[in-house]
Amino acid sequence: MKTYKYLMIFVAICTSLLFVQCDDDDNGNVIGAVTCDDGIQNGDEEGIDCGGTACQSCLDAIGFDGNYVQEDQMGRPGINTVFGSTGMKDAFNVTTPSNMGAAFQASFETKLLALNPGYTTNLAGLDAATFTTVLANDVLWVAETGITTYFNGTEVLTGRTLQDDVIDVSLILIFGGPTNSENPTLTSDNVDSNDVAFSASFPYVVAPN
Repeated sequence: MKTYKYLMIFVAICTSLLFVQCDDDDNGNVIGAVTCDDGIQNGDEEGIDCGGTACQSCLDAIGFDGNYVQEDQMGRPGINTVFGSTGMKDAFNVTTPSNMGAAFQASFETKLLALNPGYTTNLAGLDAATFTTVLANDVLWVAETGITTYFNGTEVLTGRTLQDDVIDVSLILIFGGPTNSENPTLTSDNVDSNDVAFSASFPYVVAPN
């Protein structure tokens, strides 16, 4: 009887050993298996715990339901640098565009008239108050119809393309007057545009040389 008892214990131990599998994390996931909660890119996952045949898509996995902090405003590069004081820049960068006009337009207008005391209107036909309202709301205007351009010699601020020289355009709008003929020495940073074509795929940047 005792021999039979020991034999049964031995069989039970051997049987359990057949089903023992090694884990690769603390979640009980088997090495080599596709898992979506182990913090590891494995199986046919396209990212960590996302994509492939078993997990949710990596785009869905990003999620936007948490708390995020806005760090910078770059709709119009250089505007914050020119029109914002040191203390104002940080506040500008974390202000949502819908609140920017009320918060910054008046100080932007004061700065504009300090930079160009003779300012009346600019190439876009905007007076000081209207122009600084545009600048204080740091978003890009996009024309629903017509040409998309920061400035192409005719259209002004109807959007932005990669080829647009945004710094020169900003200087033209600040110093060039209604015909881009005033203060000609102040309407360009004298930095040439790209001499290499932009990439045709995202993020469309030019390779360094």
